[in-house]
Amino acid sequence: MKAILLCGGFAKRLWPLTLDMPKALLDVGGRAILDHIIDKVECLQDVDEVIISTNAAFEPAFREWLGGRRFAKPTQLIVEPSRGENEKFGAIRGLNWLIEKCGLDSDCLVIAGDNLFDFKLNDFLGFYKKTGAPTVALYDVLTNERAKLYGVPKLDGTRIAEFHEKPENPPSTLISTACYVFPKSILPIFGEYLVSGNPGDKPGHFIAWLAARQAVHGWVWRGTWFDVGDFDSLEAAKKWVKGK
Repeated sequence: MKAILLCGGFAKRLWPLTLDMPKALLDVGGRAILDHIIDKVECLQDVDEVIISTNAAFEPAFREWLGGRRFAKPTQLIVEPSRGENEKFGAIRGLNWLIEKCGLDSDCLVIAGDNLFDFKLNDFLGFYKKTGAPTVALYDVLTNERAKLYGVPKLDGTRIAEFHEKPENPPSTLISTACYVFPKSILPIFGEYLVSGNPGDKPGHFIAWLAARQAVHGWVWRGTWFDVGDFDSLEAAKKWVKGK
């Protein structure tokens, strides 16, 4: 299994902080957000390689960060050619580009590089192994107002019957946390999705499209999660890590 950490965005809501610094490398508790994620990934026996995906504008920052780290698993940086917001690939187009560039042919754990969470990835993978189907980590944000900001599934048991990206009337307060497991049989389907003219950015659109065609499951967990997307969430994440 490959672990793919998506760090290709330009984080406009955190400008000017992220004009020259990728969001995934922002300091939270004395360490980069990405360090916290990799700590969890490196505990996984199933993962034999970590792939970090970024853009050409942030490549120097990631090269410098990688140069000061020693990893327990083989770790490589894959760089998209985009250098600005108007050139960015988006999560799904970037993921498909990476799959094709690396010739991937294995199950993939995919995590957005701005996620901080306290669940054990082994528990997530354990659930995935029981279904063998694409799996999304789901978190209860407790209010409809917060749910409107994210991708929201409608569940039938653990199967995602419907998936709505930023719905005006959320069917629940469970939301996608941008943590996924995709079996290797799914990898060619990303290209099919894009060739059909579907959006290449928001992963929720792909999950909705996929769930209408085959089984996709949701794994619900409880604990602490931050989607570090603005200054408020960044400060909240710092306080949480400091208090651990």
